[in-house]
Amino acid sequence: MSDSPLAASPYEVLGVTVTATDDELRRAYRRRLRETHPDTGGAALEFDRVQRAWELVGTADARAAYDRGVRPAAEERSWAPAAPPRGEGTRPAARMHGHPGGWYREQFLVLLQEWSGRGVDIPDPYDPQLLARAPRELRHLLAEAVAEEETARALATLGMGFTVWHDLRTDDPRRDGNGLTASPQGAGGKIDHVVLGPTGLWAMLSEDWGEPVSVKRGEIAGPALAPHERPVHELSVRARALAREARVRFTALVIVVPDGAAPEGVVDLGGVRGARALLVERPRLVDLVRRGIAGVGIGGTDLFEVRTRLQSAARFV
Repeated sequence: MSDSPLAASPYEVLGVTVTATDDELRRAYRRRLRETHPDTGGAALEFDRVQRAWELVGTADARAAYDRGVRPAAEERSWAPAAPPRGEGTRPAARMHGHPGGWYREQFLVLLQEWSGRGVDIPDPYDPQLLARAPRELRHLLAEAVAEEETARALATLGMGFTVWHDLRTDDPRRDGNGLTASPQGAGGKIDHVVLGPTGLWAMLSEDWGEPVSVKRGEIAGPALAPHERPVHELSVRARALAREARVRFTALVIVVPDGAAPEGVVDLGGVRGARALLVERPRLVDLVRRGIAGVGIGGTDLFEVRTRLQSAARFV
């Protein structure tokens, strides 16, 4: 099962409701095994998900524990805010500015209360049973927050030669009729991470759609994306707005996804507005930024000048 707030429950993987009888659950499991078995044309990843779902709810004891919110030790995960990122071992951490994941967590908590009902007490907004009932849109906000935090923890290990800004605003915030900040999509949004170092200037979005994605004509695609979503285009528009304000030029535009969510660890999406667009799985990100893109880099006085301009132009959501 995927380690994400958007991960499908075992019941969803097996195609039954939480009220299914044991016999219905067993029949669904056998049907899903036939449908997903690689020998009959199924996908190995989906076949593995079906088997893991059965491990979680296939016996009376396991099902009762899962329904109570108890998870195996290897799967226990708190979606509460992560600890501040630190450097790797004794390596000095990169300079960090901003609050990764903070915007999405704020929206998640506000909208969770709205969904639960005004005046309803929520002792633990990250309770697994509560999240299982929440709409996908709410769980997606939390998934985005966690994705940003995990990317920030990875970027902190780059070392003192790098500077990282998180949640940089690229336009004036917009507000809806309820006074809530509108979703930061399109030109009026934000860049999750801006990384500056000897290998160049990188603009990044940390994404988690809960499922693997593919690439189509230089853009991210997949069944979990909304029809209007164009992450590479959105990032390029936001990066252009920030570059114009700070009078800088981006080296690369990166969409960061969880391990196993991309066709390969690093996928070259081609050139966009003079920068290289890349789809990168998070475990490959730090090594990529340290090594850089062949023939591209910033150094000496130029690096100091770009840092000064970005710091002066930085506005956080």
